[in-house]
Amino acid sequence: MKRYIILALAGVLPLLFLFSSCQSEERVDLPESQEHKEWLPRPESFSENYTLDQMVILSRHNIRSPMVGKGSILSRMTDSNYQWFLWEGAPSLLTPKGTRLESNMGAFFREWLEEKDILDDYANPYAFRFYANAKQRCQYTARSFADALLPGKNANVEMNVQFDTMDPVFNPQITKLSPEFETQAQKEVQVILNDPEIKLSERFALIERVINITGSPAYPDTASFSQFPTSVSFKLNAEPSMSGGLKMACSFADALVLQYYEEPDEQKAAFGKTLTLYDWTNISLIKEWYGDVLFTAPSVAVNVAHPLLITILSEIQNEKRIFSFLCGHDSNIGSVLAALEAEPYELDGAIEQRTPIGAKVVFEKFSGKDGQEYADIWLVYASVTQLRDESALSYKNPPMAKKISLAGLKANPDGLYLLSDVEERLTKAIKAY
Repeated sequence: MKRYIILALAGVLPLLFLFSSCQSEERVDLPESQEHKEWLPRPESFSENYTLDQMVILSRHNIRSPMVGKGSILSRMTDSNYQWFLWEGAPSLLTPKGTRLESNMGAFFREWLEEKDILDDYANPYAFRFYANAKQRCQYTARSFADALLPGKNANVEMNVQFDTMDPVFNPQITKLSPEFETQAQKEVQVILNDPEIKLSERFALIERVINITGSPAYPDTASFSQFPTSVSFKLNAEPSMSGGLKMACSFADALVLQYYEEPDEQKAAFGKTLTLYDWTNISLIKEWYGDVLFTAPSVAVNVAHPLLITILSEIQNEKRIFSFLCGHDSNIGSVLAALEAEPYELDGAIEQRTPIGAKVVFEKFSGKDGQEYADIWLVYASVTQLRDESALSYKNPPMAKKISLAGLKANPDGLYLLSDVEERLTKAIKAY
């Protein structure tokens, strides 16, 4: 039991959830009578009892090119006759499609906030904040979202360090390191890494089949990712580091998933193979497991997420603010949710089951009719169909949403936490540093 509690805090999903959640990704249009009420599943009387006062968003950037480019491990371990998707520009940059998809999401949030009457206060210079990591993919994501949310306003997108470098607030680095921390962190990492239910070798084999590793320049010296033991290490003022087969496989899983989002032809995206959503979810699992191992062990999460947790709490407690948009990476979302002790969740219509591309953790702050302040937390994301088809998002075709529950916190009958309880959980995670 203790082992599974640790896994839950680390944000690990039961495989049953991973395997079943992508069987149907269709979103049913809301009836005309409902489309201007609550698009989230809430009681009919919700809007009568609660007023939305503020929204704080932690976003992952949208579609980027793979982190590695020509001449990398991708070409060395892929069949020589296969051609990877030809990306525009250098590795790791937000793509034109990613820009358009983020605009779609910003337009949806505009409709959402207009319905709640909290876009009218733009004259207040402190009401809106857009702050992104300085990496190109984060800055451009925030720019696209801001322009769609507030068209014609040319809202400022903060960048606090040199362009295309890592802002310390969004950099998931170890900033406090001791022998005691390393011992505890390694124990937690090994629990996640060695979970027998994940069956990494089977998922490695799926990727190896897709890329036809036996036809690659690296074969036969490298016949499988499983040849290389995986290990994790920690260094002060650096991200947790991994070496071995899981890291190698992650590069391929990441590139394949991004190729699937960008390439209209599904078979071409899989190098001529016919893959199901179940297969794509298993490929994506490799990439997300890599992130979980590195960033979501409890001791690691409160360390690497520390500056971002402080920023989120500060935004929630800023009485002049009505909307905050913080744009970073999947590692930011994963570590923040793990630090807050989020319960495991399953995502409908997604092949990335932890932090889909462009996903947003949305903290809502409400005034209750009873005089209390409340909070709710959702993960909002475009479905795999909406991503591939570049669908316009609206109340008639909304993005997907999953309620985030925090372990040990009790919600009221309408599903809301007391704001003070959420603030206390943030404070707890900050103090755990």
